[in-house]
Amino acid sequence: MTAIDRYMLRLIAVPLFGSLLISAMLLVLDRMRRLFDFVATEGGPVSAVWRMLANLLPEYLGLGIPIGLMLGVLLAFRKIALSSELDVFRAVGLSYGRLLRVPYMYTILLAVLNLGIVGFLQPYSRYAYEGLRFELRTGALGASIKVGEFTRLGEGMTIRIENSAEEGRRLSGIFARVATQDGKSLAVTASRGQFLATDDPDTIILRLSDGLLIQNAPGYRSPRTLSFSSHDLPIELPKIDNFRTRGDGDQELTLPELFREGMRAGASQEDRNLAWSNFHYRIVEVAMMFLLPLAAIAFAIPPKRSTSALGVFLSIVMIVTYHKINQYGQSVGALGIVNPILALWGPFLIFGGLILWMYHITAHVPGGQPIGALERQFSKLLGVFLRLFRGRRRAVGTE
Repeated sequence: MTAIDRYMLRLIAVPLFGSLLISAMLLVLDRMRRLFDFVATEGGPVSAVWRMLANLLPEYLGLGIPIGLMLGVLLAFRKIALSSELDVFRAVGLSYGRLLRVPYMYTILLAVLNLGIVGFLQPYSRYAYEGLRFELRTGALGASIKVGEFTRLGEGMTIRIENSAEEGRRLSGIFARVATQDGKSLAVTASRGQFLATDDPDTIILRLSDGLLIQNAPGYRSPRTLSFSSHDLPIELPKIDNFRTRGDGDQELTLPELFREGMRAGASQEDRNLAWSNFHYRIVEVAMMFLLPLAAIAFAIPPKRSTSALGVFLSIVMIVTYHKINQYGQSVGALGIVNPILALWGPFLIFGGLILWMYHITAHVPGGQPIGALERQFSKLLGVFLRLFRGRRRAVGTE
């Protein structure tokens, strides 16, 4: 590796990993608030939020890695272009193809990593995420009884607790009512209590202290009342269904599993479309990464005597637009409206042709600037905006 390669290696590394980290964190923060609301509504522990976010991270990296690669290469070439280092490299005989050696080293490593994430890690993490959602909804994740609210435990039992201390080990202000289908009922109030485990995992004991017990039944002339200093109330926990097996949905299948599902002789046409759409969606997302360094060069180099950052903005728009088009192509391919191969590889060929044309103009046409027209229009709009802003400031100053 030459000194120029080592220089480009360092130059790309900082914006690449910085952009990757920032994009992943922005996506995580966008989901974090909704997860906190969901977990709080279901009465689950705060630790469930972090576990769910950890399982969402592979999904976010699937988009964050291409964005990081694009911005890393783009900002590195933009820096050497604005400092005239790129002109020096070209003057000593280094072509764009030679300068792309290090960016493609990053591309190959990140493409292999992204293929492993979207093809193998992401299905398992998504299944784990859905499992956590199921456990929160069913209460299997240790969701606590909400203080100050009436909570149903099993069939026919309602409980309310005024205060809880020491992480639920000390309870006070307890009310419980148990009703059976034959009309019998039992109401209990107690000043203190605590939950105790039993040998039966489906049953727990609520040990009550200093309370009053009222029992009623259809044959009683009046309810029976009993004061107690200590009373054990058995509570049968509600039955919880087992979570489904992995693979109930194309997004939880790995790439080999999707391929086998698409080729399975007994599969319906709907299942095949679903499997092939997801399979090709993941492949084209990774395949596009090999064209991103070419697009980065076209967007990175501004016109002479210009420092416009329009190319940075357009590069992000291009990646997000292509990602959304692929998601739409996956949907229509899964529904059988369009062949999955055409729905997903068609946009890839269109974007790929556009990127190759932009790179050709930049690298092989003297003075070529593929986004030069957009740069000029952007400069004009920016000039109009600045004149309007200055005029408004002067008008405010005269008042």
